[in-house]
Amino acid sequence: MVLTFVLAVPVGISAAVYLEEYAKPGKLVSIIEVNIANLAGVPSIIYGLLGLELFVRTLSLGRSLLAGAATLALLLLPLIIITSREALRTVPREWRDASKALGATEWQTIWRVVLPPNILTGVILSVARAIGETAPLITIGALTYVAFLPDSLNRPFSAFPIQIFNWVSRPQRDFHENAAAGIVVLLVVLMVLNGGAILLRARLQRAREAGR
Repeated sequence: MVLTFVLAVPVGISAAVYLEEYAKPGKLVSIIEVNIANLAGVPSIIYGLLGLELFVRTLSLGRSLLAGAATLALLLLPLIIITSREALRTVPREWRDASKALGATEWQTIWRVVLPPNILTGVILSVARAIGETAPLITIGALTYVAFLPDSLNRPFSAFPIQIFNWVSRPQRDFHENAAAGIVVLLVVLMVLNGGAILLRARLQRAREAGR
């Protein structure tokens, strides 16, 4: 997930900033926006097939940790772009104008005024979705069981939901207990991420109202 975050978030936020702050309205921008919205609704298994063809076969990354992270990054990109654009639209135009009136450049205004920190909520929620994804990873060949930790980006890998499924499918009671514990851990992580995003949003809202 850390590797997925590194691959997806900078590209997604950069695309959102370009579309919202730099791109001029036109037919090309409209086509890009429609396609981004459509990609956000594509079933995750399709991204697995795309990752299998693009990363595993075409780029010869094999069924590696890097291929899995890149596939999940493709899955997250449309969500990050959409949520980041929505966050950028919540920043009042007056803030941008005031920053430029004080001598800041376009990039300084975006970096200091527009981006931090209201864009983090959408990114956290987008990353939270990827934690439970299994279909794309199984499609590109994630192992159902690994007895080792990957020591490089080219090593085979598994994911926590896949490991839980492997435990559930075994007949022994101990594996079922492990699966139950794994489910609890996964739910706690998701609740922490989503709760953190909600608290961050509320805190930013209070700060914005206080600033007015």
